[in-house]
Amino acid sequence: MQLKRVVITGLGALTPVGNSAPETWQAMINGVSGIAPITAFDATKFKTHFAGEVKNFDPSPLMDRKEARKMDRYSQFSVWVANEALQDSGLDLDKEDRSRVGVVWGSGMGGLQSTEEEIIDFAKGDGVPRFNPFMIPKAIPSIAAGQISIRFGLGGPSFSVSTACSSSSHAVGSAFDQIRLGHADVLLTGGADADVTYTGIGGFNSLHALSTNNEQATTASRPFSKSRDGFVLGEGAACLILEDYEHAKARGAKIYAEIVGEGMTSDAYHMTAPDPEGKGAERVMRLALKDAGLQPEQIDFINTHGTSTPLGDVTEVKAIQRVFGEHVYDMNLDSTKSMTGHLIGATGAVEAIACVMALKDGIIPPTINHDPDDEDENIDYRINFTFGKAQKRDIKYALSNTFGFGGHNACLVFKKWEE
Repeated sequence: MQLKRVVITGLGALTPVGNSAPETWQAMINGVSGIAPITAFDATKFKTHFAGEVKNFDPSPLMDRKEARKMDRYSQFSVWVANEALQDSGLDLDKEDRSRVGVVWGSGMGGLQSTEEEIIDFAKGDGVPRFNPFMIPKAIPSIAAGQISIRFGLGGPSFSVSTACSSSSHAVGSAFDQIRLGHADVLLTGGADADVTYTGIGGFNSLHALSTNNEQATTASRPFSKSRDGFVLGEGAACLILEDYEHAKARGAKIYAEIVGEGMTSDAYHMTAPDPEGKGAERVMRLALKDAGLQPEQIDFINTHGTSTPLGDVTEVKAIQRVFGEHVYDMNLDSTKSMTGHLIGATGAVEAIACVMALKDGIIPPTINHDPDDEDENIDYRINFTFGKAQKRDIKYALSNTFGFGGHNACLVFKKWEE
């Protein structure tokens, strides 16, 4: 069968560096760090005192207090970015067949804050089980997709993906498949997580996954640097409107970019550590390139997973080198997590937006927080990691990697828009 072309016609984002997609993109190309001491709770007794929090978020312009109280923070984020992306796309839902418009959403943790609050209240009580009747629908990782579809009356495919840090990349890849196979005309896709909580910080601390560089919090997310000591936890959400090209063309939509390939693999190795040889990462990039019908030398830019962990950064770079060979020295690589921190289930969608905007504007966001005197002997610095500041470059194809606990790997390929 002839697969349909799939284009991106709307963007929405809520991140530690911006409360909209344009704000987030501008902060990225300016190299702004969104990392700061935690304000949501007193973190001084934890090993890590800092995170990438969304600043000054107020859902009231979109939902009243009663409605907001029925949603976890991650669901509020989700509805917010979906609304922004729809507005940006110019879609008039009253003119659409809503049974052909749906939602594919990702979340690694779901309503962690709501679950935590209910359990703390129960533990402090008299032992009588008194739980909020909305506890379960606030907590489940699938509810954000449901809330978006209910809010906008979308009757098409609606489902959620939960593959840890790869969740929203898997969601975008799955939405891409749904449209190119003809199962939907338009899909709102992306993801959200809001894990800067007692449980989120404490749990990741117990895994020794987080940076504990409290003295240098703003610069603690330092991918590809020798002194990196773990990722910086963040929160946020992002939404992309994926649309059948013919449908977008018929309504005269503005088009940001085209999605042309996706890959999915598993390390099948360990619960939290990457395969030290990066075999799953290598295979997922090769599969995405094959799906897109591209040769490695056609890729201009890779937004790496680049979490700033001792093992992860090295294995990803080595996998990239095996896939791209000598061409790796002609590409730009970066890690936007150096600015946003690691947004878990939202990270893939946020970084997809970074790729889309890099293609559109011809600008590669930087990897910040690198000191030339802080180099790792296991990393080849002949590679252009776009350290320090953004670089202008006309790029045609961009690739985005995301890898999650459990060995879940996803790779997306985007193309600069041209008829």
